[in-house]
Amino acid sequence: MEDECVVEAVNLTKIYRSGKVEVVALKDVNLKVRRGEFISIVGPSGSGKSTLLHLLGGLDTPTRGEVYIEGINLAKLNSDERADLRKRKIGFIFQAYNLIPRMTALKNVELPLLLSNMGKRARRMLAIKMLEAVGLGDKIDRRPTELSGGEQQRVAIARALVTRPSIVLGDEITGNLDSKTAMEIVSLLRRLNEQFGTTFIIVTHNLEVARVADRTVYLRDGRVVKEVVNRREVV
Repeated sequence: MEDECVVEAVNLTKIYRSGKVEVVALKDVNLKVRRGEFISIVGPSGSGKSTLLHLLGGLDTPTRGEVYIEGINLAKLNSDERADLRKRKIGFIFQAYNLIPRMTALKNVELPLLLSNMGKRARRMLAIKMLEAVGLGDKIDRRPTELSGGEQQRVAIARALVTRPSIVLGDEITGNLDSKTAMEIVSLLRRLNEQFGTTFIIVTHNLEVARVADRTVYLRDGRVVKEVVNRREVV
């Protein structure tokens, strides 16, 4: 169903404590993301963007509030169950690519599939198909050091999508790229969003990148201050 909510944050609060000092990273954040939606999260440094992304991906736990992934309350899961949910339903893309230098592009993309029961040939064919989808079908045997920054990020995108997750979370994925390559990468994400129906949630400082999304969520001091849908303010 097109309007089905696949990610929901309810009164999400995250407080970091060091001795008697408390830092409120997020305060009562509420957010719903529909299936197949492409949203961007923006805000100044320290506004809570990455914290929110980590909580939505089950990489961290909130101080208060709840996160639901396809109706599953992450607070009800133990650490092993959360890890299994991430493996099945969520892909991650990072600013630093996080590729393994000694492995080829193909082997890097195959990595998430090693945790499945898929056979070697099937893993290879699926990884090749995903590399072709991101325009790197002719560079499957190249190692990261033999690829440009944009190409390395394409490998990282292929790796995030190869398990066909419901949701892909990206943290400053264009931060290491020049403006032209950054827009090429975001255009690629939009194409993959439309091709596979994958839900994308990306954190970015780049407002030009953010505007490519269906909806932009603005954070400041740990709170959602407004949302913009199709260039129209709704909050």
